[in-house]
Amino acid sequence: MTSGLRKDSSSNVSKWLFAGVLMIMIQILLGGITRLTQSGLSITEWHPITGILPPLNSAQWIQEFDKYKQTGQFRYINSNFSLSDFKFIYFWEWFHRLWARLMGLVFLIGFFYFFIQKQFRRDMIMPLIILFLLGILQGAIGWIMVKSGLVPEKLFVGHIQLATHFMAALMLLCYTLWFALSLSVNTSQITINKGLRNLTKTILAILFFQLIYGAFMAGLHAASTAPTWPQINGQWVPDLINNLSPWWKNLIYNKISIQFIHRGIAYILFAGVIAWYLKAGKINGTGLLKETRLIPLVIIILQVVLGITTVVTSPYGNNLLWYGVAHQLVAILFLDSMVFMLFIVRE
Repeated sequence: MTSGLRKDSSSNVSKWLFAGVLMIMIQILLGGITRLTQSGLSITEWHPITGILPPLNSAQWIQEFDKYKQTGQFRYINSNFSLSDFKFIYFWEWFHRLWARLMGLVFLIGFFYFFIQKQFRRDMIMPLIILFLLGILQGAIGWIMVKSGLVPEKLFVGHIQLATHFMAALMLLCYTLWFALSLSVNTSQITINKGLRNLTKTILAILFFQLIYGAFMAGLHAASTAPTWPQINGQWVPDLINNLSPWWKNLIYNKISIQFIHRGIAYILFAGVIAWYLKAGKINGTGLLKETRLIPLVIIILQVVLGITTVVTSPYGNNLLWYGVAHQLVAILFLDSMVFMLFIVRE
């Protein structure tokens, strides 16, 4: 009976955590839309409580618009903005922040509910504390990121701060997913294979750098600097790849170099996942591995196609926005799939 109660408890908590995983994924996508629509600086202040509501009348809208007019982004980029244009970018930043508040509310309500119902086991306490701290850290990094763009010489949120915010969100996502899996996957479903696990770790390590450069691509709108494929503006190795001095600045600030690196890592990841799929097919794994090993390969193929489409169509209309967001979504799904594989394959 006690074992059954613990199983039900773990099931309920894991469902709550999986809901959190879904909400974090949506929040990351909203962050991508906010960045690609250049909406991040539309709200220049942080009011945790009163900021829940958007402006409710014309006077409040004008007041918020006047605050935005003080930013360098408005003065040098969007000086032709009407109030209607401002409302559009304001909505995405406001919704992004609102969703973050909603996630916090879902966490707190779920936490107190399961606490009162005594459904938390002792071994869940520390992971829950870490989860809570990661959420607070993510919110703090988000506001630091916005502040980085609210200085006179800045026209946008810094792409390095953006990448930090993005990676912190992914860390929160992965931790929540791992926690949920630990409560829902039985030990009988775990495959023991050191070689496959090491390969999974290698792919995740490469993916770590790829996601950083994906954030750099979004933060600098680097796709439109070379909207060609397979070559980069007609060259396999662009002449402009090393035009900044000192050389290391090209790794962080040179849009052509960033796109070159992002493409190169993508090819390495694609080859790595093919090797992973073939290796996984040769081992005597559990049914769960056999049923799911195709997922990372399918996702990476879709991701490559979306990446090429995003780059090639980036100069036209809103393609960079919508293809870019789809590209980001599939990147998150691929990350989730590899974290799942890392969980079910042990040494």
